[in-house]
Amino acid sequence: MVTMGEAWGFLLPLAALAAALSAAFGGVRRLHAWAWERRLGAVARSHLPPGDMGWPFVGNMLAFLRAFKSSDPDAFIASFFRRYGGTGMYKAFMFGSPTIMVTAPELCKQILMDDDHFVPGWPKATNELVGEKSFIAISVEEHKRLRRLTASTINGYEALSTYLQFIEKTVALTLERWASKGSIEFLTELRRLTFRIIMKIFLCSEDEILIESLERVYTDLNYGMRAMAINIPGFAYHRALKARRTLVAILQSVLNERKAMRRTNLSPTKNDMMDRLMEVEDANGRKLCDEEIIDVLIMYLNAGHESSGHITMWATVFLQEHPDVFEKAKLEQDEIRRNRPPMQKGLTMKEVRKMEYLSKVIDETLRIVNISFVSFRQATKDIYLNAYLIPKGWKIQLWYRNVNLDPQSYPEPKKFNPSRWDDFVPKAGSFLPFGAGSRLCPGNDLAKLEISVFLHHFLLDYQLVRLNPNCQVRYLPHPRPVDNCIARIIRIN
Repeated sequence: MVTMGEAWGFLLPLAALAAALSAAFGGVRRLHAWAWERRLGAVARSHLPPGDMGWPFVGNMLAFLRAFKSSDPDAFIASFFRRYGGTGMYKAFMFGSPTIMVTAPELCKQILMDDDHFVPGWPKATNELVGEKSFIAISVEEHKRLRRLTASTINGYEALSTYLQFIEKTVALTLERWASKGSIEFLTELRRLTFRIIMKIFLCSEDEILIESLERVYTDLNYGMRAMAINIPGFAYHRALKARRTLVAILQSVLNERKAMRRTNLSPTKNDMMDRLMEVEDANGRKLCDEEIIDVLIMYLNAGHESSGHITMWATVFLQEHPDVFEKAKLEQDEIRRNRPPMQKGLTMKEVRKMEYLSKVIDETLRIVNISFVSFRQATKDIYLNAYLIPKGWKIQLWYRNVNLDPQSYPEPKKFNPSRWDDFVPKAGSFLPFGAGSRLCPGNDLAKLEISVFLHHFLLDYQLVRLNPNCQVRYLPHPRPVDNCIARIIRIN
């Protein structure tokens, strides 16, 4: 029998060891923070936001990944709020860099609108995978030029009207095919649908074998976007780099073929996005180089099907889970179809603009799901914001997820309620599904058009029956059910 004295004699050394280890670990973390902050000087250090720089090399990434691989991704920022209060700004060490994380809507807005003090600061993995000539990596001046040259070919009213007929035809045929099957991976099939649409728009391709193989390559690319830049076999970043090389080779081959055809025929060969990018020129007569064209296409092909596919899935799921919302949205689409002239075939842009309640459904889905949960900037000089210092060269993370789920702007923020948008215009900076300022996502209108057309046909003629309605959700790189939403599509009319 162990006496009380013997028990204490056993426990006290253990307690001392635990205390020593805790102090040692705490000392390592403090040393890591000191190594990055010491060059700022004592006065500057005293004005940094509160926070925690984490462990050497990995910083706060382990806590970030742990939260986003759990059922509670908001636990990561919540831990800073719990320890340091609701300051709206916290120092951290993320993706290999000292970082200021910004969570308050008004502060995010200030940074997004200030191109002089804040430039893109995406992680190395994202920059290398999307491309050095893509929208997210280039300078403010180059961004303005490239956006000006490409905007009308993507989001312009005329361009969207041109795409509408193909989008609707593809959606209608695809829904019919799904309804004739048994169960499908709804998200996987939606990503294929949106990729098929974007391939037609950008490369005028309907080659099913090419589309399916490229869509798989893009899956690998996308999984590396939010990964640490570890170029070792088995890691997501390594697979994503291989995927990018494959995409560049394919697009360069297509581009070379187009150039060869133009040498024998001066007229556009396909009149798709690639042709338009080859044709546009600025006021000085400068055209886009091959690298610019390829990086723009890689970015658009990725963003144009990933975000549209995921948001379409979640909007469909939310509609099916909320019968009252479903019926209200369906009535609106019924009215649009009833009022259509007898000789008209298919939707028009004018009808799409009349989908006011459906637009609220989509905005509410964008708000809750947060496909782009964070954005990245970098300070060009020392700047004070909200009385806190953001040092020159430090990265800034704008946490759109916290902005879009802010209970002060949106009571019961995780409740799906499209009617909250009735007579409600969010304050600038409090709704950031596509970012803001000069870096606003250039394909936002095209994405919303794809989603609207799909939901129009789904609401009128189909229902979704999930096989695992309580399936766990994963949040990296985008929120999705782990089973990719296995479901049956049932035709009801």
